[in-house]
This record gives sequence, C-alpha cells and structure tokens, in this order.
Amino acid sequence: MPPAPGKSMDLNAIERSLLDAGLTPRGAFHPGSDDGVPPLAANAPARTVVLAGNAGPRMWRVFGGAMTLDEWSRRVLTALALRLGAHAVFPFERPYLPFQRWAMRAEACHASPLGLLIHPDYGVWHGYRGALLFAAAIALPPPDRRASPCASCVDRPCLSACPARHACPIGRDYRYTPAQARFHMQSFLRNHRPQDEADCGPSRAGAAADRGRH
Repeated sequence: MPPAPGKSMDLNAIERSLLDAGLTPRGAFHPGSDDGVPPLAANAPARTVVLAGNAGPRMWRVFGGAMTLDEWSRRVLTALALRLGAHAVFPFERPYLPFQRWAMRAEACHASPLGLLIHPDYGVWHGYRGALLFAAAIALPPPDRRASPCASCVDRPCLSACPARHACPIGRDYRYTPAQARFHMQSFLRNHRPQDEADCGPSRAGAAADRGRH
C-alpha cells in the first residue's frame, strides 16, 4: 500500500525495499530544472529521484533469466513504486531519459575511457535498471564525491585489451558470473550492427552502456 497522506518517506526504508527486491540502491538526488526528470501526475514536479540498479552478480541470482531483464525490472520497480507512493521510470523506455547524467548526480560515477560509467567500488561492473520519482523532497545524505579511479590510473590497460572491461583493475570482486556475462553479451549482440560485434575497442564498449544499462 502507498504511504499514508502526509507521512514522510525515509531513504533508508526505500533502499531496504530495493535490496529486498534484489536490486542495488544507486544513490539519490533532488533534481533541478535542467536534469531532464519528467513530471509526475497532474504535471507536478518530482522532488526526489532514487536510482535502482545492479552491482556485481547479486541481482542476477534473484532475476534468474525466466523473462527479459527489462520485463523483470519493470515488474519489480512498478510494484515497488505503487507500494512506496512513487512513479517508476526506466532507461529502456522511450523517450529515453538521461540516466547516465542522473547517475553522476546521485553517486560517485564518472565517465571512463571505455565510455562506460566507472564507480570507485564497482568499477564498470554495474548498471541502472530504473528510478523511483517522489513528489516529496526526501532528506538525503551528502553526495558521494570520490574522484574517478581513472584519474590515477597510469597504465590504462582497458585501452589495449580485449575484452576491455576485464582489464580494468577496479571492482574485480563485482565481476559478473559467466552466465550473467553471456546474457549481457547476447543482449549486446542482438542490439548492435554486425560490424560492431568484432570491435572490442573503447567506442563499442561505450555503446554497450546503452543509456546506463550495462
């Protein structure tokens, strides 16, 4: 059931709900007019955005592959939104929303030489499955503003290795399982031109980010 009118939401409770559903909380922010956050019902502004995603193999163990990942994400987050009194939006629905920009607002994510977003803990082994938009301005902790790991990486092994993602030394504890990696690669190959498939370079790795889903 949605929260009672006038009852304030608590970020910790929202994040616990995401974790219980098999998702990873991916930060939150209070959007401004230039963040591209769509309005809620009756054109009311969303005052808090809470991002939901995955990091490492945790989500995969809950997902299981019985349906497409987009279908699973829509089902889980739509149900959570109904229960929490929010509105769910997704990176795979048109019109496409700027999830990568939101990610950099919400937590310590940075553009990497691969075109993927890199996180100081997760490396490039993470993604975004959706966001919950709230009408209330929920109290948020100070944002995580750690520097990009790429800033202190001298060797840049990702620029000369194939597959490039595996060469990054950050976030190795969050690497996808072989089954999960195959699933994502098959999805990538279905959605890119044949000539892209043999190219392991940074430009194609960036394309695999797919508006924040990787």
